[in-house]
Amino acid sequence: MTFPANVRIVEVGPRDGLQNQPTTLPTPDKAEFVRLLADAGLADIEATSFVHPERVPQLADAEALLDGIEPRPRMRVSAVVPNMRGLERALACGVSRIAVLTAASETFNRRNINMGVRASVDAIRSIVSRAGEHGVSARAYISTAWVCPYEGPVDAAVVAGLADELLAIGCDEVSIGDTTGAATPDRVEVTLAALLERCPAENLAVHFHDTYGLAVANAYQSLRMGIAAFDSSAGGLGGCPYAPGAMGNVATEDLLYLFDRLGVETGVRLGGVRRASEFIAGRLGRTLPSRVLATTAGTERQ
Repeated sequence: MTFPANVRIVEVGPRDGLQNQPTTLPTPDKAEFVRLLADAGLADIEATSFVHPERVPQLADAEALLDGIEPRPRMRVSAVVPNMRGLERALACGVSRIAVLTAASETFNRRNINMGVRASVDAIRSIVSRAGEHGVSARAYISTAWVCPYEGPVDAAVVAGLADELLAIGCDEVSIGDTTGAATPDRVEVTLAALLERCPAENLAVHFHDTYGLAVANAYQSLRMGIAAFDSSAGGLGGCPYAPGAMGNVATEDLLYLFDRLGVETGVRLGGVRRASEFIAGRLGRTLPSRVLATTAGTERQ
């Protein structure tokens, strides 16, 4: 079986991982978390979101956090921008990459970003156009690409059409999100097959949550189909306030263990990610769900 020789991991722990935690961490702790992730070799780190502080108070310090992150060669720090006001804040901080949001289901989109799917795509078009004027690149998230917590299973053709449209309006990558963590490898195959009929594999990423323990299996299925970009969260942090019952993102350590054993290069040191996860677990005062983190296996590749 042939897999991509190299894959890119987009670390979303500082944003997606922390946004749903009951504990709001001090900004210096978040900056240290990002530093440890960068030390591990992670080059794509989604650090925060320019969402209204009242909606996600855990990320209210976006400007201060970005100011406290030390730039490094080949490290790309990005931030979620939910609307034009968020973009203006991001531009003022000198952000070079943003992430924009929509969903494959109407109800979830309204709960998550207070607008319908069509309205969100129109907003994304304006945001991406203005970002491009400033040399800022954009990736897009499609949430609830497999199952919506309010509407149930999602049609693969809807996801594929939406991804195609997002690429056409200027996003360079679309991350396909299993927001509820309810996807299974057979459904991953169906949805990715529909996507790959319309979108190049190099413009697609996958974003799995691990609610039912199938995130690594779903990542493996995606890898088999030529996907080479994977969102993950150190330690398995995560969850979504508008997807009741959804667990955290697939753990970065667990993905690394899979890729290492398959001989797929990531450029990321598993032991370094383990150190970052142990740090943030200590600051949060909780045990993280990563399977590798719970064993000694993560120490064998430093």
